Amino acid sequence: MQSSFSDLEYAAKKKMTRRDRFLAQIEAVTPWAALEALIEPHYPKGEGRGRRPIGLPRMLRMYVAQQCFGLSDEGIEDALYDSQAIRRFVGIDLAREAAPDATTLLKFRRLLEQHELTRRIFETINAHLAEKGLIMREGTIVDATLIAASPSTKNKAKKRDPEMHQSKKGNNWYFGMKAHIGVDSKSGLVHTVVGTAGNVSDVSQTGALLHGEERMVFGDAGYQGADKRPETKHVKAQWLIAMKRGKRKALPKDAMGKLLDRVEKLKASIRAKVEHPFHVVKNLFSHRKTRYRGIAKNEAQLFSLFGLANLVLAHKRLMAPDTQGAS
Repeated sequence: MQSSFSDLEYAAKKKMTRRDRFLAQIEAVTPWAALEALIEPHYPKGEGRGRRPIGLPRMLRMYVAQQCFGLSDEGIEDALYDSQAIRRFVGIDLAREAAPDATTLLKFRRLLEQHELTRRIFETINAHLAEKGLIMREGTIVDATLIAASPSTKNKAKKRDPEMHQSKKGNNWYFGMKAHIGVDSKSGLVHTVVGTAGNVSDVSQTGALLHGEERMVFGDAGYQGADKRPETKHVKAQWLIAMKRGKRKALPKDAMGKLLDRVEKLKASIRAKVEHPFHVVKNLFSHRKTRYRGIAKNEAQLFSLFGLANLVLAHKRLMAPDTQGAS
C-alpha cells in the first residue's frame, strides 16, 4: 500500500516522542496473533448486505491504545484524529478512510465482555510470558488497591452505583471497588485478578488469588490469619505475612528482636514488587477511577489492564536477546 504524504512526513521527523516509544514497545511485545485468534471466532464476519465490519486487528489495537492511555470511547476516537502516533499504531490512514467511531468500539468492548474474552486476553498474555520463562510458580504476593467510583447521582436511576461500597483506609473513607491481585514473587508479574466491592476485606480473597502451587505466600499485615481460613486450608505453603505494626514496634532490642526486624525488612522488600503493576495501571494507564457501572464490567477491564501492565513490566526482559532466542 502506498504511503500517504502525512505518513511520509511523520516517518521523516527526527524526534521520537515518549508516545512513539511507548507504542513501539507495546507493538513489539504484544502477542497479537494469539489475541486475534482468541477473539476471531466471536467477531462479526460481515456476511450479507450490511456494512462490512472493521478489521479485527485494527479494533484490537484501538482497544489496546484506549486502555494504555486511559481514554473513553469518545476520547480514543478523537485521539485517532489528533495523534499520528496512535493512528500508525492502530493502522488507520485518514487519507483513505475514516477512523472507527466510539460506537464501533463500544460494540467491540461489549463483545469482549459478553464472551468473557478480557479474562482470556489476560490468560493468553500470561501464557505467552510463561513460554518466555518470565512467570514462575514458586511464590505469590497478595495485595489489593482501592479504585474510586463516582459518587454522583446525576444519572437515569438518580442513585450511586449500588454494587460499589465505601471502605475505610486509615482515617479516610473511599467509595468504589477493590482490585485484588496475586503477583509472582520472582518476576513481579500478575497471575490472578479479582474485582470486588470496596467493602470486601482483603484477607477474604486470599484463596482466590493463589494458584495452588506456591511454596511461599507473602502479604502485608492485613492478611494476618489468611492461612487459617477454610478456603486456604489446602494450600501447602509457607506463609510470610507481615507482622502487625504494634507488635513490630514492641520487638525487644536484643539479638532476637533485631533478627526478627531484619526478617520483616526482607519480607517487605519482596512485597514491594506488588506495587509495580499497581503503579502501571493507576499512574501510567491513568486508571484511578472506575469507568463503568457494576463490578462485572469493571473487573472485565481490570483483566485487560493488568495483562497489558504485565507486558509493560516485562518489556526489557522480552526484548533481551536470550529471551527472544528461547522462544
